[in-house]
Amino acid sequence: MEAEWAEVRALEAEIAVLRRACGEPPGPQGETSGTRKAVQEIYQSDPKGWESSQDLRLQLGHLESELSFLSTLTGINIRNYSKETEDLTSTEMTEKNIKKVLQKHRLSGNCCKVTFQLEFQILEIQNEESLSSVVTDLNIIMEPTEYSELNGFVSRAEERRDLFMFFRSLHFFVAWCEYRKRTFKHFKEKYPHVVQLPEGASSSCMGIRSASQPGFELVIVWRIQIDEEGKVSPKLDLLTKIPKQALALDEKRVIESAPHSFRTLLGVLGIEASLESLIQLFCVKKND
Repeated sequence: MEAEWAEVRALEAEIAVLRRACGEPPGPQGETSGTRKAVQEIYQSDPKGWESSQDLRLQLGHLESELSFLSTLTGINIRNYSKETEDLTSTEMTEKNIKKVLQKHRLSGNCCKVTFQLEFQILEIQNEESLSSVVTDLNIIMEPTEYSELNGFVSRAEERRDLFMFFRSLHFFVAWCEYRKRTFKHFKEKYPHVVQLPEGASSSCMGIRSASQPGFELVIVWRIQIDEEGKVSPKLDLLTKIPKQALALDEKRVIESAPHSFRTLLGVLGIEASLESLIQLFCVKKND
């Protein structure tokens, strides 16, 4: 995207000059107008002149649509970006046809509600045969967020200087968070008297209270984990809140084995169907 951003900025600057030039009134007869001067400055090396302005607009629109598509696909929006380049090539390296360039990048953006700022450096080494680049420094600043799982992940990404892992894992993490939110909201609206969200719409746990047996409650804890390699995966656990009298009557230890049975159910039915079956079990009327 870096090359596309640079080209977009250059095209926008040229189009802005053209638009200003087109808005200038014509000068006195025999005097070169501001419009002609502006056009000559921009297209002095382009024999096509005004014909290429339409191509610029088409190309700019194409690049903007590509950037919009990438933002829609990844959910990541880059708001501000800047770049500084420093030539580190020494005399000795020049003699050996080796060129070293240090790029300093700064950008800020967001992925859904998660806002971030990045500062990183890329060292490029080019010789006659190849061009290699490596991230030499990475600093990630995350705005305060309700997702505590991101803290350790950000530290690992900085330590490894892995930009790709940061953006990829952030995309999937936010996607899973949004899916959890939509799922909990769906069941809360469908079963308002049974389902409880103690932490609100973005809750990481959901309570299921029995409609017929007071004191009986199941709690679904839905965490979203990011492992050492940046892989994002959901982890759902079942907690039970059962009166002691009921526990004493549970000779087959059904309640004790409930968390293990729930994980098995997840593997067979999936998340939504498993939650639906638990909720319907607690919706059974006392007479039934």
